[in-house]
Amino acid sequence: MNLGHDNLSGSQGDLASLSSRIKAWGRELGFDEVGVSDTDLAKAEAGLAAWLEAGCHGEMDYMYKHGTKRSRPAELLPGTLRVISVRMSYLPDAADALAVLGDPSKAYVSRYALGRDYHKVLRGRLQKLAERIVEVVPSAYRVFVDSAPVMEVALAEKAGLGWRGKHSLLLSRAAGSFFFLGEIYTDLPLPVDAPAAEHCGSCSACIAACPTGAIVAPYQVDARRCISYLTIELKEAIPEVFRPLVGNRIYGCDDCQLACPWNRFARLTGETDFEPRHGLDSEELVELFHWTESEFNERMAGSPIYRIGYERWSRNLAVALGNAPCMPSVSGALQSRMNDPSPLVREHVAWARDQHHTRFSEAAL
Repeated sequence: MNLGHDNLSGSQGDLASLSSRIKAWGRELGFDEVGVSDTDLAKAEAGLAAWLEAGCHGEMDYMYKHGTKRSRPAELLPGTLRVISVRMSYLPDAADALAVLGDPSKAYVSRYALGRDYHKVLRGRLQKLAERIVEVVPSAYRVFVDSAPVMEVALAEKAGLGWRGKHSLLLSRAAGSFFFLGEIYTDLPLPVDAPAAEHCGSCSACIAACPTGAIVAPYQVDARRCISYLTIELKEAIPEVFRPLVGNRIYGCDDCQLACPWNRFARLTGETDFEPRHGLDSEELVELFHWTESEFNERMAGSPIYRIGYERWSRNLAVALGNAPCMPSVSGALQSRMNDPSPLVREHVAWARDQHHTRFSEAAL
């Protein structure tokens, strides 16, 4: 049945019916929740401008280079009237996160990155949802999964999928925060959903849990201090002041989420693509550090980790090994890459070896 865009826009009943059907289709495609919002992001735009002015974005130049396209959807896709936001749980059936963090000989990888690249998974489902909508109502659309200047948390909050927590991530009473977000920009004048109420109250568990103090105030994260930024976005050397605080986190950080009481309600994902691959949920640091570049490229193909490349992967592992227990296997691994072709890796290996020498000397005294 093709309702026709012009006819549909004049019938609120048809629009409400279509919105309900879109949400049902979304659930059929594996999304846990679907909501609709308008495009007014004036408040979020002001907050973003202040955050950028303070330099909290670090080296993430893409946060400002698109100007107001990020906060004004119609500038990114002309004619956009509504944004359909979706969320999908990614929490896998994996080794206990706190147990891995508590074992400094193991590598901690953020739970979202243990499986297949979420961009591909969500984009494919969103595209199917958009195509199904167009079959019923010809319309203009564009799908996004963390791949363009889109304020996904602000839009999802307006669409009723949750509220922005003090760690700046979206929180849901039903699902915590271990989920991905995606969007469809559309010119269909769908009815909008009511925003969700805020439920953080006086809790500040996420702020206290941040290893580097990156949550500088409620709802304000200084990316330059954030372990996710330092291990993923930062292309240069990790500042020495933060290296001991990174611990064994080699790709991203979940500490603020693990501390959040609402994640008692987080559900395991039903998506097999998000299940751990190559033992990354509890692998030994030494084992990963011995991977060659070809092994990294082969094993991380199709993973979100692939985008940081072998050099930054090795940099991160060197820091974690510097924080690992003084064992022959750790010392041997660091010794094996003292002359690594990469100056960036060599510098971090040298730092790690110095950490062990200092601890050994202190123990001898």
